[in-house]
Amino acid sequence: MDDVLKAVIAVDGAKVSFGAVRALDGVTLRVMPGECVGLVGHNGAGKSTIVSVINGGLTPHEGSVASDGERLERYGINAARARGVRCVFQELSLCPNLSIAENTRIMHRHLGGFGWRRRAARIIEKSLDAVFPGHGIDSGRAVGDLSIAERQMVEISMAFSDAGIAPRLVILDEPTSSLDASLARQMLDHVRRFVAAGGSVIFISHILHEILETADRIIVMKDGRVVAERSAREFDHHGLVEAMGTVAREDTGDRPARVQSDAPLILSHQTAGRPFAARKGEIIGLAGLAGHGQTELLLALHAAQAGNWLPERDSLVTFVAGDRRLNGIFELWSIVRNFSIASLGDLSRRGVILADAEQTKGADWKRRIEIRTPDMANPILSLSGGNQQKVLFARALSTRAPVVLMDDPMRGVDVGTKQEVYAIIREEASRGRTFIWYSTEIDEVRLCDRVYVFREGRITAELAGDTVSEKNIIAASFEGVAA
Repeated sequence: MDDVLKAVIAVDGAKVSFGAVRALDGVTLRVMPGECVGLVGHNGAGKSTIVSVINGGLTPHEGSVASDGERLERYGINAARARGVRCVFQELSLCPNLSIAENTRIMHRHLGGFGWRRRAARIIEKSLDAVFPGHGIDSGRAVGDLSIAERQMVEISMAFSDAGIAPRLVILDEPTSSLDASLARQMLDHVRRFVAAGGSVIFISHILHEILETADRIIVMKDGRVVAERSAREFDHHGLVEAMGTVAREDTGDRPARVQSDAPLILSHQTAGRPFAARKGEIIGLAGLAGHGQTELLLALHAAQAGNWLPERDSLVTFVAGDRRLNGIFELWSIVRNFSIASLGDLSRRGVILADAEQTKGADWKRRIEIRTPDMANPILSLSGGNQQKVLFARALSTRAPVVLMDDPMRGVDVGTKQEVYAIIREEASRGRTFIWYSTEIDEVRLCDRVYVFREGRITAELAGDTVSEKNIIAASFEGVAA
C-alpha cells in the first residue's frame, strides 16, 4: 500500500484489446521516485501499449491509473504532462517544418506571449547542454534539416527540459537507437544524474547492456503480461534473455574472418577520403560517429544504381531504411503491400498483381522473420515499431538485388530477432549477396568482413579481420587513424 501512495505512477490490472489481439492482459506496474525502471520484452510484448497508458494516450479497458496515491478517473495526455510525465517515443514526433525552438513551444504550451521564441530557445538549449555537452545544435534550425541522430537528441533533451513544470517521470522508448556510442553514453550519464536527484525514468531498450547498467529494477513483459520483475542486480545478460523467452542462440558479436579479396568487385564509389569498394559476398560495415557521412554514402550508392523514375526490374541494389516513418513504410497500406512493393516485377503479370503469389510470399517471410501479426492484411501501423522494421528488412531480402544497403536497420528490433536476421545475412552472404551495413552498434559492426570508419564526411580508416575492434573504430572515429 505504501508503494501505491508513494508511486509517481501506479497502474493496476490494466487490460487493453485491439480486436482479437490482447495487447495488455492485467498489467500491474509501479514507478517510484528516484528509480530507473528497465522495461524489456520482444516486439509486440505490450511495452508500447503500457507506455501509452502511462503517458495518458490510451485509457485501459479494465484497470486503473494512480499518481501520488490518487486514483485518476480522467487521465489523459494533458493530465499526465501536468504531473510531470514526459515521453520520448520510438517513432520520433517532432514537426519537421518547424524550428527546434518552435517545437519546444508545442511541448510547453504555456510559453506564449511576447518573446516566446527567445524563452523557448533558452529552455531547449539549456537542456541540450545538460544532456549532450558539446552538441553543436542551433535551436533555430528546422527539425527537417537535422540528421536522425540530432532529432533524437532534441527529443530526449525536450523531455528533460523544464519550463515551469519539472519532469518527474521520463519514459525513454529506444532512446539510443540512432545514437553512436559516445552520444548514448552522454544520455545514460544524464539519466543517472536525473534519477539521483529524485526523478524517475522508464527505460525501454533492446540493447540489454544499457538496461543492465542503468536500471535499478527490471520488468520483463511477454504477450501482454509481466512475466518477471526484480532488481537489476539479480539479472545478467543471459538471465534477461532467458526471462524474455528468447530461443535464438545468443551471438558472441564475432564471426570467423573471411578473406574476400579474390571475389569480383561489384560496387565502387569515390569519396572525399579513401575510395569505397565492395566485393561479391562481402558484409561491409560503415562505422564512426553518427552523422559523419555514412547515410550519405548509402544514398549516393543507391542513387547511382537505382532508377530515378521507373523502378528497374533487376536493380543492383535494394535499401533498408533506418528512419522507417520518413523513408520506409507507407502508412495507409497493409503489411503485405508494404512488404511486396519492392518485388512487384516478380509478383505481377501484364501489369496485374498476382494476389495469391503476393500472399504466399508474404506468409513465407512472416514466418521466417517472425512478424507478429494475426493477418498480413492488417494496416502496417497496427504493428509495433520493431515489427514494422522487420517488414522493411523482409521487403529488401525478398528481392533479387545482389547488393543490400542497410541504414542502421536494427533500430528497435528485439534481441532474438536480431540473431535470426544476422543468421539470414550470413547465409545470404555465403551465397554471394553483398551487404553494406551502417550501424551505431559496435557488436553489429564486428560481424562485418571489412569496416570503413567515417569522420567529418570522410573515410578515415579501413579495417578488416582481427583489426575490426571497438578500440580501433573509436580511435579512427576521433583521430582519423586506426590504433
